[in-house]
Formats: sequence, C-alpha cells, structure tokens
Amino acid sequence: MKHDNQSTLTTEQIEQYWQDGFLFPLSVLNDDEVCRFTNDLAALERGEHPTLEQPLTHYLRMQSHLVLPMAAQLATHPRVLDAVEPLLGPNIMIWGAEFFIKEAQSTSVVTMHQDLTYWGFGETSDQVTAWIALTPSTVESGCMDFVRGSHKNPILPHTDTHADNNLLSRGQEINVKVSGDDRTHVVLAPGQMSLHHGLTIHGSQPNRSSERRIGFAIRYINPSARQATVEREYAMLARGVDDSDAFIHVDAPSTSFSDTSLSRHAAILAARARVLGAGMAADRQLFQTP
Repeated sequence: MKHDNQSTLTTEQIEQYWQDGFLFPLSVLNDDEVCRFTNDLAALERGEHPTLEQPLTHYLRMQSHLVLPMAAQLATHPRVLDAVEPLLGPNIMIWGAEFFIKEAQSTSVVTMHQDLTYWGFGETSDQVTAWIALTPSTVESGCMDFVRGSHKNPILPHTDTHADNNLLSRGQEINVKVSGDDRTHVVLAPGQMSLHHGLTIHGSQPNRSSERRIGFAIRYINPSARQATVEREYAMLARGVDDSDAFIHVDAPSTSFSDTSLSRHAAILAARARVLGAGMAADRQLFQTP
C-alpha cells in the first residue's frame, strides 16, 4: 500500500522508491551522531560481558534493539522515521534491527536474495528496510547491490547454502543469475541511509578494504502487515499507534543487557526462529554453517 504523507522525502523520491524498489542516499545522521554511535559500539566491543550467555556478536546481529539502548535510539531516530513514514504511513513498528559488520579484508558476503522470502509476511508492501552506514560503504568495502525494479517480482525460489562466510540466517541465495550489469552499487558515506523493499533482490560482496564496514539495518513494518507463520508477532512501536491487536509490543531497553531485556531477547528469538526457520531442513539451524 502506497502512502503519501508529508515528510523529508520529495514527491520525486517517493515515486523513485516505488519505481526502483530502493532509494539512496539519504542523509540522516550528522558527523557528531555518527561519531557517538561508532564510539558506543567500539566501547561495547572492548568491554567484557561475563553475564552474557552468547558471544556479543549474537546480540549485535539479532534483534539488537531489544538489549541495547543505542540500537533502539538509532532505530527510532526522527530523521530515519521521517523518511520511512511516506512509505509505510504514520504508524511505524520495528520488527528487527541488526548490525552488519564486515571486518577489513574479510570474505563475508550477503548472497543475492529477497528479504520477504522467510519473513512470514508474504509479498506485502507494508514493510521497508532502512540500512544506515556508520563507516564508508563502498564497492571496495562490500556495499550492498540492488537489482532495479526487482521488487515487482513475486517471491522467487531460493536455496539455503549455510555457507560459512554468509551473513544471512540460512545463507539463502536466489535461484536467479544476477549479472554485474544488473547491480546498482549502493555507495553510502557515514551517516547516509538507503531504503529498500522486501522483494528487492540485493546482496553484497566481501570487504576488500583496510577498514571495517559497519552498517545498521532496521526492518520496519506497519500494523497492516500480517504474519502467517505465528498467531501474533513481536514488534516495537516507533511512531504512531497500533490498534491491530496483531502484535505483542515490546519496550526499548533502558540499560544494556539487563536481565529483563536478555530474557525477552531470548524469548523473541525463539519465537522468531519458528518464522525464519519455516521449511528449513530438520538437521539445520539458523546461522549454522556446514
């Protein structure tokens, strides 16, 4: 469903998003904000976390907004929501938020795929992903590549590779050959953002640069989205209201890794695994390598 709310997006930008299935670059963070968020992340990575049951990367990579105030703050940043609102309407919820970090000279990739393949929401347009660059996202550092207009396709067949260098939950890869000429390189400076539709075919190459590539992805939905795999889904209200009764609302954490937020994080991941893992081979797990 298309919306036409007043926002920081121009009419031309809104039309471009619906035509291409993506939009970039959008400036959402100033230099001071980029510095603050990257410093907060670096401090978190330097610290010791003896009470955590899983490695820190587990919490950064999956539903980070449930346990980290800085992730929730970034996901609810007014300038980000202002860009999302004309696409989803005034009522915006966070379904997921995660850091995508590629170390310098790493082989990590994101194979070409459609997000909605395993989300359980079908082929709805009541969702959009925002991807915020916290460090330069260039062709050399493994920026995202989009296939223009590919959101006009249905959900296409995918194969689960479970490759050890794949950042996706199942190593999923679309069963369509995507040539280099079909790819639009999403080059972003720190503080810039892209938006893309869940049916848009996209992926990214290894980081061949000498610096880390840090991105933060937020999966936004509106109350019209309907989950087919489970009766009710978890979501964090970012703006507006939700009168649908289709979602269990969760609050942003006030401190990092509190007992309450960690317990809630574990429960939501267990519920989410039933959605993301639907149809997966019985001897496999999410984020499991060969």
